[in-house]
Amino acid sequence: MNIKFGTDGWRAVIAKDFTYDNLLKVAQAHADHLKEKNGKKVVIGYDTRFMSENFASAVAEVFSSNGFKVILSSTFCSTPALSLAAKEFNADEGVMITASHNTYQYNGYKIKGGYGGPATPEIISRVEERIGKNEIKTGTTKWEKVDFNSYYVEKLQKYITPGVFNQKPEKVIHDPMHGATIGLLHRVLENTLIDVIEINHFRDAFFGFKHPEPVEKNLPLLRGKTVAEEAIAGIANDGDGDRVGIVDEAGEFISTQIVFALLLLHTIRNKKIEGAIAKTVSTTYLVDRIAKKEGRKLFKTPVGFKYIADLFLKEKIAFGGEESGGYGFGFHIPERDGLLSGLMILEMIHLHGKPLTELVEDLFREFGTAYYKRLDLKVEGNQGRVLVEKLKKEPLKELGNKKVKETDLTDGVKFIFENDGWVLFRASGTEPVLRIYVEMPEKEEVDMILEESKKLIGG
Repeated sequence: MNIKFGTDGWRAVIAKDFTYDNLLKVAQAHADHLKEKNGKKVVIGYDTRFMSENFASAVAEVFSSNGFKVILSSTFCSTPALSLAAKEFNADEGVMITASHNTYQYNGYKIKGGYGGPATPEIISRVEERIGKNEIKTGTTKWEKVDFNSYYVEKLQKYITPGVFNQKPEKVIHDPMHGATIGLLHRVLENTLIDVIEINHFRDAFFGFKHPEPVEKNLPLLRGKTVAEEAIAGIANDGDGDRVGIVDEAGEFISTQIVFALLLLHTIRNKKIEGAIAKTVSTTYLVDRIAKKEGRKLFKTPVGFKYIADLFLKEKIAFGGEESGGYGFGFHIPERDGLLSGLMILEMIHLHGKPLTELVEDLFREFGTAYYKRLDLKVEGNQGRVLVEKLKKEPLKELGNKKVKETDLTDGVKFIFENDGWVLFRASGTEPVLRIYVEMPEKEEVDMILEESKKLIGG
C-alpha cells in the first residue's frame, strides 16, 4: 500500500492497513531519515488503543537495531507527555503510537520533533520518501523504560499559580474517555483542595464503543455528572490527550471557540505571557477583537495545528490554537495540550472567583456574542471540491440576507459578513465530505446560514 501521513501522522485501520509489516516499514524509514541527520536518540510513547504497547515495542526494536538509544514509555502516556519527553530527554525525534480521536478500529504513528511539537512537513516528507527503500533491521531489543507521565505531571504542577487551588474544597469531573490521560488530572491536583472525580477512567481499547473525541454529542455522562456532583466544571480529553472539551457548572458544553477566547485572555492577562497570537482560519472572530484591544500581533493560518506549531518555532507566540479543541501555550512546549488547557480553565475560575457561566458572560459583554457550529456534510464524489472551486471563482456577495464584506482564501473559501460573522467551506481531501463552519453573533443566525449553505450543494 501507499503509506501517506495526514495532517497529524499516519493513521489506518488495525489489521487492514495498520499491520506489523507496514508499521516496521514506517519505523525503518524514520530511522533512515534520522541516521542521515546523524541522529542518536529517540523517545517512544503509546496510548490506550488495542496493542499500542506491542506496536511501540516493535518500533523500539527497529530503532534499537539501527543503533539508536531508545527510551520507551513504561506505560501508556498522552501525546503532550511524549512531546515533552522528546524535549526533556534531548531526543532527536519522538514517536507516538496513537490514532488520536479516531474510532477504536484505528491506530497510528505520529512523529514529534526534538523541540517538543509536531514534526515539520519537511520531516514528514523525508520519512515518506524512504518508506520501503531499505531492508528492515530487527533483532536488538535494548532500550530504557521511563515513566513519561511523572515528568509531565511535575511540569504541569509548576505552571499553576501557587495556592490558587487551596482556597476552598471544590469538585471537578474529569472524563479521559478511556484514553491516555486516565488519572493524570488527579495526580496534578492531588495536594490541593480540588476533588477530581473521574468517569470513563479505565483502559478500554473500544472506548466504550464511542468516538474518543471531546465534542458535545459524546459527553452526555460528563454533563450529567457535573450537575449531579455540583462540580465547578467538567473536563474531557480525547484518546491521546491533546484536545479538550469543557462543560460549565450548569452542565452546558462550552463551544471550543469560546474556550479558545477564555484561554487566550487567561494567558495574556492573568499569566501575563508576552508575544503574538496564532489562530487557524476556522477560529472565532473574538480572537481578532481580543488581539486588537490587547495590542497583540495576530497570525492566521490554514486549518491544522502543525501550522500553529510552526509559528511557535519561528515567532514569539503567547497562545495559539484551532477550533477543534487543540490549544498551545507560549510557556509550554509547541504542542496541543488538552489536560493543561483544562487545568488553565480551572485556574481562571479560581483567580476570578466566578463560575464559568459568568466568565462567558463577561467575555460576551466585553467582546460581543459569538455562536458557532460545524457541519460535516457527506456529498457525492467530488461535489465538495467542485463547490469550493466554484466559490473561489465566483465569490458570494450575499448569503441568507447577510452581505459579504470580505473573502478569505487561506484554506477553502471563507465569507466574512458585515457583522463579523462568517461561513467557511472546506472539502475533505480524504473522503467525500464538505465541511461547513459557521459563526454568527446570534444563535438563530447560525442555523439559518447553515441551511442556506447546504442549499448551495443541494443539501
